[in-house]
Amino acid sequence: MGMTYKRVLLKLSGEALMGDLGYGIDPRVVTEIAQDVAQVMALGIQLAIVVGGGNIFRGVKASAAGMDRATADYIGMIATVMNAMTLQEALERMEIPTRVLTAIAMQEVAETYIRRRAIRHLEKGRVVIFGAGSGNPFFTTDTTAALRAAEIDAEVVFKATKVDGVYDSDPAQNPNARRYQTLTYNHVLAEDLKVMDSTAIALCKDNDIPIMVFDLSVPGNIVRAVKGEPVGTLVGGSCAVS
Repeated sequence: MGMTYKRVLLKLSGEALMGDLGYGIDPRVVTEIAQDVAQVMALGIQLAIVVGGGNIFRGVKASAAGMDRATADYIGMIATVMNAMTLQEALERMEIPTRVLTAIAMQEVAETYIRRRAIRHLEKGRVVIFGAGSGNPFFTTDTTAALRAAEIDAEVVFKATKVDGVYDSDPAQNPNARRYQTLTYNHVLAEDLKVMDSTAIALCKDNDIPIMVFDLSVPGNIVRAVKGEPVGTLVGGSCAVS
């Protein structure tokens, strides 16, 4: 199969970096992700990554416990920078040039996000990792992924999760749950299928950016997804539900 995508955005949850640990970052998982990314870069594909922070701090959970929501979200954004720097270090160890761009200025450790600069890094063959979310409270890193994908003209958002696609019910609780091959944005929104939050889905819909949901824990899946192989569920405007 020929290459389907030239510039892609990969959304990694903080929980994905946690592996089987209850908290923090599993170095083994980060190394495996770096190895997959190396294969993607070897194909000449431009790759940007948005990373979450839920393995370190969840703003929504903290605000539910009484913390001011905006403050909690800012702390969560700073947690994503820790993940971004960890991932950068793993990639640089494999001699993959990487830049971390943050939406909150931290010039001692990362570049401040500027759209043109991000695109220039991609054109020069560098992996770009976006940290600190969108820089705004009340927005998830899923929404940031959709936003950054639109800004850098990415052709697709890859949503790497712990399941192999989108199901009509929770496969952990329902052994007969059915996995969708393809979905429309409208079906995801109408059925509240939890692919990404509704703001992220609406952004992708408005900008006609497909979303591929796949299982990160299978080695090589990132490369398969980038090649356009059917490794999960594809959400897109022209897709029928199947």
